[in-house]
Amino acid sequence: MLGIDKRAARYAWTTALVFLLMCLVYLMRRTLFLFIVALLFAYLLAPLVNVIDRLIPADRTRNWALALAYLIFLGVLFVGVTQIGSRVIDQANALAKSMPALLNKLEQPEAVLPSDTNSLKAQVLREVRDHVAKSSGSLFAYLPNLGAKILSAASNLVYVVIVPILGFFFLKDGREFPRHFLDLIDDEHQRALVDDLLADVNLLLAHYMRALFTLCLATFTSYSIFFSILRVPYSILLAAVAATLEIVPMIGPLAAGVLILIVTAVSGGPFLGSLIFLLVFRVFQDYVLSPQLMHSGVQLHPLLVLFGVFAGAEIAGIPGAFLSVPVLALIRVVYRRFRRQHLSVDVTAPATARLP
Repeated sequence: MLGIDKRAARYAWTTALVFLLMCLVYLMRRTLFLFIVALLFAYLLAPLVNVIDRLIPADRTRNWALALAYLIFLGVLFVGVTQIGSRVIDQANALAKSMPALLNKLEQPEAVLPSDTNSLKAQVLREVRDHVAKSSGSLFAYLPNLGAKILSAASNLVYVVIVPILGFFFLKDGREFPRHFLDLIDDEHQRALVDDLLADVNLLLAHYMRALFTLCLATFTSYSIFFSILRVPYSILLAAVAATLEIVPMIGPLAAGVLILIVTAVSGGPFLGSLIFLLVFRVFQDYVLSPQLMHSGVQLHPLLVLFGVFAGAEIAGIPGAFLSVPVLALIRVVYRRFRRQHLSVDVTAPATARLP
């Protein structure tokens, strides 16, 4: 009546709602990240809960399995913090005490420069040496505080208390959430599509979290054992840093490798042996272990992974880099499901049209 096209008005209204939703997501990003971490924690603990649930008597509720799983988790966490965490802190303190000597190795005496100290070559070498010394100094200044930063983050009440509590509710009532959501959809065709999509997402997150935990555990175990055999200084500290950086795809392992080689070189450790081990382990991790652990829906092209990591870090820092791969994998799953549904509709439509 007013000359407004209904389709255009509907598209404009949908666009406004999507924009409003994006604004709300941005404003609630910290809370959403907290719930996402709790959800991923629930996926990580779910296999243990399911095993215990199958072992206990049938008349017991799932809450008993949840309680036993949490007791086991807290026991393992306590042993890990007291045994491994204490050694990480000790080695971090030792690195802090030896830092001046390590920095002195980077400050080569003037004898290494050309005899003509005023020449352009000497000036360039001096600038490069000073830049390396300053960069390494800031790097080593950060390393001893890494363990303290990790413990400080772990001691945060939100992550220590709220995340396990939220994870408990996800594990307890998570199976009911899809059913309640599907009850809101009346159309049987759309209901089946959403049901299949939720099943794909559930399988994807389960595979991703179990694979990520296994990769981090394999990294810490392999690095700590091999570096201890090679007598690499600060072996447990370097293994813990490498396992932590494993959660950031591609960029994290590369940064960990460079960091390990720098510490090994300046501390007089077996540089060549460490380099060979890192190269062999990365080949095994990236081309043998990771493809076996990661579900086909999680495997993404390296260029897409790099784009996601850099874009996620640009948008939300470390949390964005951490969530980049599962978010891209979710987008891929949703796209493939809707594309498959669209193709099936296109195939069946002509046959339906020919029916009498």
